[in-house]
Amino acid sequence: MEASTPALLKFLIPKTPFILKTALAHTLSLSDTSSKWDLRTELTIRILRHILGPDSPTSTITKQQRLTTKDPGVKGPVWVSKVKCDLSPEDNDAGLRDAVFNAIVELNVPSDREGNEKEILFNTNCTPQPLEAEWHGYRANVTPSTPEPANMSETEKYASLIKETTSKVTILYFHGGAMFLLDPSTYRDKTSRLAKDTGGRVYSVRYRLAPQNPFPAALLDAFHAYLTLLYPPPDAPHTAIPASEIVFAGDSAGGNLCTALLQLLLQLNRSSYFAQNPLTFHTHKIDHPIPLPAALALVSPWLDVTRSLPSVESFAHFDYLPSPSQTHGIKIPSCPAWPSPPPRADLYCETAALCHPLVSPIAARDWTGSPPVFFSVGQEMLRDEGAVLAQRLHAQNVPVLWREFEAAPHVFAYMLEHFPGTAIHFKDFEEFCRGVVEGEEGRKGVKSSAQFISGKTVERRAVRFEELTELGDDEVSRLMGEGKKRLGEKFERERSGVSGVGREGEGSAEVRPML
Repeated sequence: MEASTPALLKFLIPKTPFILKTALAHTLSLSDTSSKWDLRTELTIRILRHILGPDSPTSTITKQQRLTTKDPGVKGPVWVSKVKCDLSPEDNDAGLRDAVFNAIVELNVPSDREGNEKEILFNTNCTPQPLEAEWHGYRANVTPSTPEPANMSETEKYASLIKETTSKVTILYFHGGAMFLLDPSTYRDKTSRLAKDTGGRVYSVRYRLAPQNPFPAALLDAFHAYLTLLYPPPDAPHTAIPASEIVFAGDSAGGNLCTALLQLLLQLNRSSYFAQNPLTFHTHKIDHPIPLPAALALVSPWLDVTRSLPSVESFAHFDYLPSPSQTHGIKIPSCPAWPSPPPRADLYCETAALCHPLVSPIAARDWTGSPPVFFSVGQEMLRDEGAVLAQRLHAQNVPVLWREFEAAPHVFAYMLEHFPGTAIHFKDFEEFCRGVVEGEEGRKGVKSSAQFISGKTVERRAVRFEELTELGDDEVSRLMGEGKKRLGEKFERERSGVSGVGREGEGSAEVRPML
């Protein structure tokens, strides 16, 4: 989203003392990050932290959504073809929904069910809905201000997009935004770069946002999107795309959806339910087992909705996101979107589902048979979540590429173009996607590797997967359980008005940064 010069000045002028203080501390090496960051990075991160932190006013969910989903228009080096996949009257849409619902129930492991037998696990009124998405591709030989061609149909735009592709890579992309913010239209600059780097195309999904559409609406949309690529509707501009050419990719909350979708596919293939209840999608019979994608490419994935692992607090000094301890007492102003009817503890899901494997994917223990997974993370608040999953995948013989960047904040490559590690992030991302799709051995040729990239010199250092984290499965479950309890108890206190909280006009959920 762009800002005019007057608007930018209006925003920055009141922060001049803060900016000067930050610059002076960095120059005199008085800040705790001056040895890791240059001045530009220091200013960017600290200003963002100030904006998102507890000292800034909290906007309503409705206002945040309006600001972060506004279409900035199409111009510059990007092809955009907007598509909508309607539901087929010939298909049993209830069957698709029931298959997902059954997987949710089957994956609700005993530790999750303890004491929750009578609690609501998920929104059983959720149904498949027509899916909107955007095809994004790189448009060469234009300036950043060049508008998209006039009087072209969406089909013609897609055809032009395809003409400029140079590889078979198709990226199924899920944007970040903590499950309640952002949109494919606000990600066009990012996804068009991925298309340029890989030579392929990107299918960017407009999944339903919480809190209006709680779990499992976004997951159902993600499943719908994958089926659309495999079994295209009659009016789709694309032909059927082999699973071996598709890479699931996403940042932050989008990384959550990537891994939740993979775990859903694994569970559907493990379960006898799907085999006994065959499904169709736009008259196509869905294969069983459902073919898995070529790979997953995850950027700072958000894998624990309870935000309970140690790095959430211990790496806060390298991040711009506020930690739970900083936002604990902040209330979300009431608006049409929130509190929800009936009220619940979390924007995305019911309290009982916080530790469910399809909500917080690090709760899933079995990833056997998964395709290769690429991780790009910083020394950020969500670092431990990625490390737990990477270590678990590697232990189950899943090929993993782990890239950890020293002193880098959340989704750094999308925000800090000048950061030393950004070029390495995009290079490794591109090589991974091309390799799993067009390499001689495809995904079978991926060899696991874990690397730590130093902040200023970008020197690569090999690390052992066993050293990524000391958090074992039982400890992770314990910490997540405590986080779930904390959020549930906070909700109950505020709903009952204890300690003066829960007043009229205030939402009861824990304030969530733009993950």
